[in-house]
Amino acid sequence: MDIEQAKTFLEIIHAGTFARAAERLYVTQTTVTARVQALEASLNCRLFVRNRAGAKLTKSGEAFVKPAKNMVEAWEQAKRLCGLSDYQAQQTLKIGGEISLWNPILIDWLLAMNDEMPHMLINSQVTTTDMLYQSLQRQEIDAIIVHSPRYLPGLVVEQIAEEKLIHVASNLQNMPDLFIEWGEEFTLQFDRCVPFNRQAAMQFSLGPMALKYLLAKGGNGYFRTKVVDRYLEQGLLHKVTGAAEFTYPIYLVSHKNNALPDNFEQAKNILLDSMKNISSWEI
Repeated sequence: MDIEQAKTFLEIIHAGTFARAAERLYVTQTTVTARVQALEASLNCRLFVRNRAGAKLTKSGEAFVKPAKNMVEAWEQAKRLCGLSDYQAQQTLKIGGEISLWNPILIDWLLAMNDEMPHMLINSQVTTTDMLYQSLQRQEIDAIIVHSPRYLPGLVVEQIAEEKLIHVASNLQNMPDLFIEWGEEFTLQFDRCVPFNRQAAMQFSLGPMALKYLLAKGGNGYFRTKVVDRYLEQGLLHKVTGAAEFTYPIYLVSHKNNALPDNFEQAKNILLDSMKNISSWEI
């Protein structure tokens, strides 16, 4: 099977008919039919059912869509790389972060690596803590930035920063109570101190959403110091007197070295340097 067969297969899906696919590919309909027949012979299955409405994928055809896309993408990438006069072998680094940490930590890391490691191909994702650890254990990702360390076999946990969660209130009005889900560890500590009844409070899964509500409508809740510092300075918020404060460390969790790209240590050092240069946290 050649790459043109895979391209023709995908074009038929987009065009809806063999005839329109032939027009888009600037070949005859006979050529399109011949390519599909050759592809079906190679795969030993039927890919399309043709009728007056056009070409419909069979079950086997549906199963072949993703492999066909992967083949075409890999071929296009190979052509791009071979066309670079200064090509260097690319490695892929797959990283992830919790939703509350994408800005500025994850985005600043990505920007810094782009400047200092231009030949590193970086894949990133932002999702929940549970999903990040699942991806890490399935080796779908190399390293994650999280607030909750889990000391699992084969993983290295390194604390890279420490924040505090402090109790603040709006100067507009100090109600309602806002409870932000900062993770299991925070909830356990919070319930021991019982600053307010979290079951009766407004619940938020995202700190930025809760902060926007607090600034617009008033209320009180626990927020990261680096985020609320500027609002305290501007007189929009104030710290609740006598309220407990909670530590909120940030961790880099990765596989052990033998399962990481060769230049992961360089990438990690770039992360540590970029965190030193963070001047303000936007969310």
